[in-house]
Amino acid sequence: MKKIFITAFFLLFSGSAFSADVTIKMLNKNKETKKRMVYSQELVKIDAGQTMKWEATDKGHNVEMLVGPDGYDLPKKTKLGDDVSIKFSVPGIYLYQCSPHAAMGMIGLVVVGGDTSNMEAVKKKKVTGSKSKKKRDKLLSEI
Repeated sequence: MKKIFITAFFLLFSGSAFSADVTIKMLNKNKETKKRMVYSQELVKIDAGQTMKWEATDKGHNVEMLVGPDGYDLPKKTKLGDDVSIKFSVPGIYLYQCSPHAAMGMIGLVVVGGDTSNMEAVKKKKVTGSKSKKKRDKLLSEI
């Protein structure tokens, strides 16, 4: 009986751990890594149907989606200093940036549903500055 209870407990709570929404902070400086002009998480893997929220912790940042999988309408870039929440329903890789700080490497990737079929499109997408290009390539290699 005890084993059944423990198994049921883990099944119930492990599912909710994977379906939790994600919050990303837009930062002038990450206190942990000491890097400047970054998102708090630069590579995020989520399930289809999950929502990501970008919090304008430090003002002057935004979210601009650059590329996503076929069949997904990319939202318009946000205004500076605005929080935004986006629900990702189409599996694939999404590349985004902070428009004013893209040349400084302020970019990120969202991988939805483990689908990497549009990786070539993400690799080919022109990004601003060599720092962003290097970071994009590094993040892609970590998937």
